[in-house]
Amino acid sequence: MSAVIDAHHHLLDPARFDYPWLTPELAAIDRRFGPDDLAPELAAAGIDRTILVQTIGSLEETREFLATAAAVPFIEGVIGWVDLTDPGVGGTLDALRGGPGGEWLVGIRHQVHDEPDPDWLLRPDVRHGLAAVEAAGLAYDLLVRPRELPAALVVAREMAGLRFVIDHLAKPPIRSGTIEPWATLLHPFGELPNVSCKLSGLVTEADPATWRVADLAPYVEIAIETFGARRLLFGSDWPVCLLAASYADVAAAAQHLTASLSAAERAAVFGGAAEAAYRLSVSPDRVG
Repeated sequence: MSAVIDAHHHLLDPARFDYPWLTPELAAIDRRFGPDDLAPELAAAGIDRTILVQTIGSLEETREFLATAAAVPFIEGVIGWVDLTDPGVGGTLDALRGGPGGEWLVGIRHQVHDEPDPDWLLRPDVRHGLAAVEAAGLAYDLLVRPRELPAALVVAREMAGLRFVIDHLAKPPIRSGTIEPWATLLHPFGELPNVSCKLSGLVTEADPATWRVADLAPYVEIAIETFGARRLLFGSDWPVCLLAASYADVAAAAQHLTASLSAAERAAVFGGAAEAAYRLSVSPDRVG
């Protein structure tokens, strides 16, 4: 039986790192969230393994996450950060992979949606960095909003050998209830076999105080139509999700939203798609 995988969560420690995105409005999560906080939530939700995802542009955080993954049995992989614009990015990736916990590095991510230029991904130095990610055999997580999807589509088409994973369904406008232009911008990615997409981060794109599962359903249906279940990955986005819902509520919502799928398709969403996108080799008896 395949492992059940949460393909997107974070760890936070404001005493060690500065998080520019952690504004006063997000004070509810302005504290340490470590593996010990997450473990009981995973057990209660029946989650076996996780993918730990970067939160800031910091090699130090990435190194710390890799060391954490080596010590925490449920963490199966790390999506880290490197400076894609650095001409020496290939050497940086080699150093990370050869350092403590380097075998747990499965992907790279950058906060593309925070770049002033919507075409940031098209810059020659960024493309050089993405080529280095591909050469290292890693995946690349696309943290984008609809504004950046056209540029993301260009690089995903041109770099067919690089596995891309779109985070949070590219942040659809759930709070307003509108579908377009998000759906039209997302649709062409479904034709690209090197692109997968995460069912994650949706409760905080909805109204955190009043959201219901029904609010998320139209967006998830479009994602299923676009990618098929075998290229959709469940992710909790914990602890950011706590601004709108508990871990248990997020997991239950994902189960409800995929209830119409076959057993094999649900197994993909909750594990198999993550194994494929990140080339995981999940060991059922791993010990820390």
